[in-house]
Formats: sequence, C-alpha cells, structure tokens
Amino acid sequence: MNDQHDHGALGDAEYAEFMELAAEEGFDVEDVEGAIEEAGHGPLPVLAIVGRPNVGKSTLVNRVIGRREAVVEDRPGVTRDRVTYEAEWAGRRFKVVDTGGWEQDVLGIDASVAAQAEYAIEAADAVVFVVDATVGATDTDEAVVKLLRRAGKPVVLCANKVDGPSGEADATALWSLGLGEPHPVSALHGRGTGDMLDAVLEALPDAPAQTFGTPVGGPRRIALIGRPNVGKSSLLNKVAREERVVVNELAGTTRDPVDELIELGGTTWKFVDTAGIRRRVHLQEGADYYASLRTAAAVEKAEVAVVLIDAGESISVQDQRIITMAVEAGRAMVIAYNKWDTLDEERRYYLEREIETELGQVAWAPRVNVSARTGRHMEKLVPAIETALAGWETRVPTGRLNSFLGELVAAHPHPIRGGKQPRILFGTQAGTKPPRFVLFASGFLEHGYRRFVERRLREEFGFEGTPLHISVRVREKRGRKK
Repeated sequence: MNDQHDHGALGDAEYAEFMELAAEEGFDVEDVEGAIEEAGHGPLPVLAIVGRPNVGKSTLVNRVIGRREAVVEDRPGVTRDRVTYEAEWAGRRFKVVDTGGWEQDVLGIDASVAAQAEYAIEAADAVVFVVDATVGATDTDEAVVKLLRRAGKPVVLCANKVDGPSGEADATALWSLGLGEPHPVSALHGRGTGDMLDAVLEALPDAPAQTFGTPVGGPRRIALIGRPNVGKSSLLNKVAREERVVVNELAGTTRDPVDELIELGGTTWKFVDTAGIRRRVHLQEGADYYASLRTAAAVEKAEVAVVLIDAGESISVQDQRIITMAVEAGRAMVIAYNKWDTLDEERRYYLEREIETELGQVAWAPRVNVSARTGRHMEKLVPAIETALAGWETRVPTGRLNSFLGELVAAHPHPIRGGKQPRILFGTQAGTKPPRFVLFASGFLEHGYRRFVERRLREEFGFEGTPLHISVRVREKRGRKK
C-alpha cells in the first residue's frame, strides 16, 4: 500500500522519540510500528457483498473476514444485529457489508434482492457480486447487474460454487453478464478466494470516497438515525423549517435517503437522512434488517450520528442496536430524546432510570431533549453536535498522555493476577476521528482495568461525544529486560 510507515497522528519527532522509548522497554520495533499503523488508520474503505439468496454470500463473508461471525443457516430470514465487519487481506484493511441477512419477501424475491443491493451499494466503495456458477445467470442477477451499472461503483464478479475443474466452464459462461472477468471461487472450501480478494484490493480505493478531511469549509455530515417512526423525518423538517421530507403516520414512508444541506446555528450541515424504510406491516423482521442496512449506509457516510429515541416508550433492544452500530463505526454521537414535551413526571423519572441502566455504556454522548413536532429545544442540537465533533477530533500529545498514564498506574495499579502484576508501560494516541490509543503493557490487562483507564482518560481529557478505541500490546517474553 505505502512504503513509508504511517505514523498515525504522531509527528516525526514525536514518533522517533516514542520508538526509542519502546526499544528501551524491550518491545520489538516492527511490532510497535505495526500497532501504531493499525490504530492510526482513518476510515476504512467499504466492500459490499451482494447477490441472490443462497448463492453463498454469508459463507463468502466468513471466508473474507476469516472467522465464522456472519450467521450461516439454511433457513432464509436469519437476521443478525450486525451488517458490517472488519477484514484484512494482504496487509490492507477494509470493511465488509454483508447483505445475506434477510432473503424472503412478499414483494417477490426480485424486489427484495434489489432493495438490499441498493442500500449496500450506496454505502460501498466497491462491490463483490456473487453468482451461483452451477445455476448460471438468472433474471434476478440481470436486474442486479443493471443496478450496479447505474451506481457506477467498481465491481468484482464472483462465480461461487466452483468446486473443481469441471465447474470452471460454468464460471466462464458468466462473462455474458458484461461485468468483466468472473472469478471462480468455492466459498465453502476457500478455493480461489485469494485471487478474488486480490482483485477486490485493486478495485477498492485506499480510503473511502468521501475523505474525512472534508474540504475546508465543507459541510460536516450528520446521520439522523433511530428506529422506524421515531420522528426522524419530522425532526429534519423542523430543522429545515419546511416540508422537505414526506411525513406520514405509516412507518417507513421515506424511501430514498435524502442528503439535505441545512443551515443551523449559522453553519451549514449536511444531513444524511435515513428516515424510515420500505415496509409492509407483515414484513416486520425484514424491515428491521433493511433498517440496519440503511442505518449502516448512512453512518458510514457521516461523521456524527444523531440517535433519535422516543422518550415516550421504553428504550428498546433496537435502540441499543442502533447505538452500538454508531459506536462500532467509530462515529461521534449525540442522543436526542424526542417527544420529551409529552412526558409526565412519572415517565420522566422512569426514563432517567432506563437511561442509566440501558445506556450506561454511552454516558459520554451529549444528550438533548427535543420535540420534533413543536421544534422545542432544537437550538440545543447544534452545540451538542459541535461538542461531539470536537471530542471526536481531540488528540492528546504523547508526552502528556504518558505523564497521565504514569500517575494513573502509580495511584491505581492493576490487580495482581497469578502472582504477576501487569503494568501499562507507556502509550500513544495514534489516530483521531475517533481517538485511538495504543497502550504497551508488561502483561495482559483485563477488561475491567481497560474500562477504568477509558473512564479516567475521559475525565482527564474530555472526549465528550466520541467512542474511544484502546488497543493493548503486550511485551513478548524476549529482548533485554530493563
């Protein structure tokens, strides 16, 4: 990818000084460079894997990410919470969007496949289109090809289920799709996946199409997310002071994500709208799956996620899932409680308790209580978004971080485990958006202690409204001891 080492957010002098410190403590220089490079990466390019049901998309996703995380089951309609995964091939990292989650639809299979493919393609920088070579190209496949052509994203054609030389001829027949060379693969046995991934790396840009270094003065991107019918469109209309988005009592009346340039508090923002999803009442579980695809697409394109929660209802699993999605994508976050004006004292009391218990893990996200209908407290949204963005972009210089870590370890050493006491030796912040830290330690740091370190980092340096990524590298049992 690049020959020179990527110092993440460290300047040259800071980096040199840091590497000296690492060598002194007996760390392997390459290991340390690798750790900084890994943590310093900006947003990763996104690869979508699309195709008809039962062509082996989830099996392929598992091959690509190298672990069985995507659920593979024979019955269609197995929904998962997650649609994006991180993967690495030949030293390059990227995200994979898996659309294998939900595959039956009363709209007819074609409409369903098309809808999924559309959302996924929208979020992606490149696409792997999976076709079952043993069946050949079907009408549904042809329909997806049209979509891909319209979207103009780079496509790698994967001819799956080619288990031996005899299947190669089936694969060759897929040249007829006009998408270039079909790559014969057996996702099940792993045959040919390496060559296909090489082609994927050629198709993927080094970084996502929308660079995060937004052109100076370019509008910051906000995704308005939340479960269906929580009032996203109404909020957008209030904010835009006009009916720009269709609002209807029916959940899911918004079909196409609309990017709106909206002026708020004297600044122009770009709202990536994900309101609603195409939905039929008896299509509940599929709709949820589409919702998560839409949400994932919007979050990938945004810098800040404003999560809208209906204050009148109990915080649901779906609310938590949506929040987790934004956190895992590493976006700045604001939580907005809608319909606040309709609550009585009792509901407010219970809501506060719920927020403490159900959303404790995102206590760092600024919170605003709004009413999308009346427009109450809308002016509080902008300062909250600005706070979250500032936290997202904060960087602590290595020297300052290490004096903080030194004091922390002296005052609160890690509990002794098995006669040993692991210590954080030093650390650095290798990246921002979101802030990413690499800590170097003499032994394994347990989860509770890592959480404690994160809490203290927040108390000391703010980081309001942003998730923090903390990775720990443990010194190998070699090299000279100090």
